[in-house]
Amino acid sequence: MKLQESVLRLKRFHVEEKRRRVAQIESMATEFTRIAHELEQEIAVEEQRAGIFDASHFAYPTYARAARARRDNLERSARDLMAQLDDARDRLGEAVADLERAEGDGRAATDAGAEDAPGRLRAAHG
Repeated sequence: MKLQESVLRLKRFHVEEKRRRVAQIESMATEFTRIAHELEQEIAVEEQRAGIFDASHFAYPTYARAARARRDNLERSARDLMAQLDDARDRLGEAVADLERAEGDGRAATDAGAEDAPGRLRAAHG
């Protein structure tokens, strides 16, 4: 029985680890999206201040150009994280299913042992 308890504990740990990973990825993607939105606003303010809205214009503000590049990188990273999030959620689902199977196996073994106990007692006394 100790082995079964250890297996269940390990599987629960894996589920929690996967849940933490999903939460971490969600948090990072949300943060990247928020920062990208803030940069978009800063770009608009800088373009308005300079009166130049065409990024290919020779006098386009340097800060706006750098902010655009950073915003684009953050948006790309957020998209990549969303793909990782899908994978992490799949892995979490697999870990939960594995834990549920193990818990079901543990209950079945416990139930079978309890049901068989009277038969073992009769055989020992018979």
